[in-house]
Amino acid sequence: MDAVRPRAIALPRNTSSRSHLVHAIGPGGLLALAERKEDIVAHDEGRTAVDDRGYVVQLVFGSLAAHALRAAVDLRIVELIGDGERSATSVADAAGTGAQPTLRLLRALAGLRLLVESAPGAFSVTPAGALLDPGKPGSMASLITSSGIMEQMMRPGWEYLVDSVRTGNTSFEKVFGKDFFGYLKDNPERSASFNAAMSQATRSTAAVLPGAFDFGRFGTVVDIGGGDGTLLAAVLREHTDLTGILFDTREGLAQAEETLRLGGLAHRCSLVAGDFFASVPEGADVYLVKSILHDWSDERGVTILRHCRDALRADGRVLIVEPVLAETVDPRAVGLYLGDLNMLVNWGGRERTRAEFEQLCGRADLEVVSVTPLAGPGFSLVEARAR
Repeated sequence: MDAVRPRAIALPRNTSSRSHLVHAIGPGGLLALAERKEDIVAHDEGRTAVDDRGYVVQLVFGSLAAHALRAAVDLRIVELIGDGERSATSVADAAGTGAQPTLRLLRALAGLRLLVESAPGAFSVTPAGALLDPGKPGSMASLITSSGIMEQMMRPGWEYLVDSVRTGNTSFEKVFGKDFFGYLKDNPERSASFNAAMSQATRSTAAVLPGAFDFGRFGTVVDIGGGDGTLLAAVLREHTDLTGILFDTREGLAQAEETLRLGGLAHRCSLVAGDFFASVPEGADVYLVKSILHDWSDERGVTILRHCRDALRADGRVLIVEPVLAETVDPRAVGLYLGDLNMLVNWGGRERTRAEFEQLCGRADLEVVSVTPLAGPGFSLVEARAR
């Protein structure tokens, strides 16, 4: 095979550090980002055939980036480098690793824009790299660590992507003999890892959602499938007159009491176990549905929304927090499109455009009032009311 020297793909201006990391640990570990569609066109026009081959090589081996990230977290590389600059030899001594292999890992991380090699063998941490430090605000370290277990569950289905594209059926059941959530129910340890990853992934949304909607004019909010309560706790902290109901399966609620207790919110929030395909708690003002609908088909999604609609108080709201796809492909959002394929392969669900959310809500007798992009990697707030 001819040796190919891949062209470095620059991280574009104004691309968030969290978004950069999400692409690195997502399906395929794709790091090819662009600020605008015009940037993609201009970049492609100036690229040679060798550049194109190198780019495709990066895509083929993109999943290796996730392994490098997990090694960096396990070895505490970013913590050891700290806020200044440190030599690879010094990092190796502190980590108890070999000098030459450590240098090679650090160079790979620099190639991923997580470190900078300012002089031969001397490295510092970039803003994106700082997210690998579990002690820093907004850290993604636990998500990176748990991504290894997530990969073990999800990657086998990707081997049958062609079958899913041909049939529209999920491949997870073909591999494991049951759907994803049935598998989690039978595997408590992996269920705990999945819930921890979802809690970590929710933190960036929890930081911005309370200020993105006027919760203060309502009295009670129900978080549908709210897991350990990370998102609902953030809303209750910001809006002190609200009361909350956290609704999930018994397994999903396993860590919720601790979350609410640590936040001093246990007296303002009740836990209700149940199945949102059967019913949801009645009589609330707001039903918060984050990262739920994209797990399911349109038919199942309508069922969930219909239950929320039927339980809703007059002039209440259903708030859907999910990625909203552009009507045509946005190259900056490559992770969303790979995530959409992951929904096809492992869940049987899908990501949706605004028009598709409007159709879905309409079938549940709901009307979309607004769609507001949220700060952070890829989520929007879809506000709906009874019609």
